[in-house]
Amino acid sequence: MTARAALRWLLVLAYSYAGWRHLATPAPFLAITPPWVPFPSEVVAATGVAELAGAIGLMIPRLRKAAGLSLALYALCVWPANFHHALANVAIGGETLSWWYHGPRLALQPLIIWWALWAGGAVDWPFERKAPS
Repeated sequence: MTARAALRWLLVLAYSYAGWRHLATPAPFLAITPPWVPFPSEVVAATGVAELAGAIGLMIPRLRKAAGLSLALYALCVWPANFHHALANVAIGGETLSWWYHGPRLALQPLIIWWALWAGGAVDWPFERKAPS
């Protein structure tokens, strides 16, 4: 198994778990949803479905690239919730998280976006450079 395939499967597991959690226990995700987001319950449910669909798509070769692009866009779109969680010091289950969590979480979001693109085969950078057509 290649490194790309192994990391793709890791991403499939991560997004499958996250999608299931969004649907099974939406309360923590509702708590970090910024107040300007309309229909927060429906948005949280839709994000869970999007994560599950993206994970499934990564497993299907003909859908893989579209799934990678979609998951990258998804990760970009949910970044405001991560900022809201950090900046509003939102408590989950009565507990707030420190900047030891929030700082790396916010800083690593671009890596998560790249990982989805790379796992889906939308980009090869920085490992392989394709010759221009």
